[in-house]
Amino acid sequence: MSPPDVPSFGRDRLVSDLVALCEVDSTTGQEAALLPVLRRVLHAVGAPRIEELPVVGERVNVLATWSDAPRVLFSTHLDTVPPFIPPRVQGDRVEGRGTVDAKGQIVAQLAAIAGLLRRGERDVAWLGVVGEETDSIGAQAALALAPRLRGLRAVIDGEPTGNRLATGQRGILHLRLCCTGKAAHSGTPEVGRSAIWPLLDWLQALRARPRPVDPDLGPEIWNLGRIEGGRAPNVVPDFAAADLFVRALPGSDFASVAAGLAPEGGQAEVLHETPADRFPRIPGHEHAVVPFGSDAPRLRRLAADGTVVLVGPGAIERAHSEDEHVLLDELRDGIDLLQRLAARFLDG
Repeated sequence: MSPPDVPSFGRDRLVSDLVALCEVDSTTGQEAALLPVLRRVLHAVGAPRIEELPVVGERVNVLATWSDAPRVLFSTHLDTVPPFIPPRVQGDRVEGRGTVDAKGQIVAQLAAIAGLLRRGERDVAWLGVVGEETDSIGAQAALALAPRLRGLRAVIDGEPTGNRLATGQRGILHLRLCCTGKAAHSGTPEVGRSAIWPLLDWLQALRARPRPVDPDLGPEIWNLGRIEGGRAPNVVPDFAAADLFVRALPGSDFASVAAGLAPEGGQAEVLHETPADRFPRIPGHEHAVVPFGSDAPRLRRLAADGTVVLVGPGAIERAHSEDEHVLLDELRDGIDLLQRLAARFLDG
């Protein structure tokens, strides 16, 4: 039987819930501040069981279940990036931090669940995780739920994909390039050896090398995120380092190529590496290459056969920006898409 008190999500409800969530600053590490509002929104969708699952300190994942054996798990993250930008409604557009990444995803997923409940579907669950914007600590902790979720057929992870299903995501490679030199007075550079010039030449050599392109994941790209070196303007620099962040393709040779281009005394150190992942293609739906990472590769391990769908309303280009916003039409289209996807898996 369908719960009689599950609300529909018209314009006013979508806006009020989204604004209420976005009025709370839940920058990574501060997700607990969102709990009172989140509990209220989940109760309004008729969640009979809401659990706060400790991750670290006061930070918790939140699991809502509508049956003892859910077959579809909706999930997204509770944290946002700084700085906090309070929400503002402009016609059919809601602006502010989290409106697409990812509190808009929370609202769209819960509205989709409400629609499924009104049709009599109860084998659904919703999981909000902490720390997606930094180290995915919440998704990693959520894997402990596997014994309780043995019947899961699919995980639907919410991120702004323009309501198109992601084909996968590139991996992450954090690489540090280091050069050493010999300090000397800037007036007598011939008795020293600069560490900065070889590093700059090394980086330029990397820039000159073309990188591969994958039809499902897009091009392999890298960002020079930080560079440092030297002691003072009037001292020949005896050290220099650069941090590179690579969106890596499967089987990437970026680290070995970088090492092979190292100048004398240069070292390339891998600080962090997460492999690329491909997601299943679901017939009858539009798919797209996405340029960002997510918790989907971890959360898919909760589904019996690893089925995961990464999808949600809004454009990733607006996320993390001063102009972050979502259109209500995007949310409505996303809710309809999420219901159709979930129904597909619920029906087997």
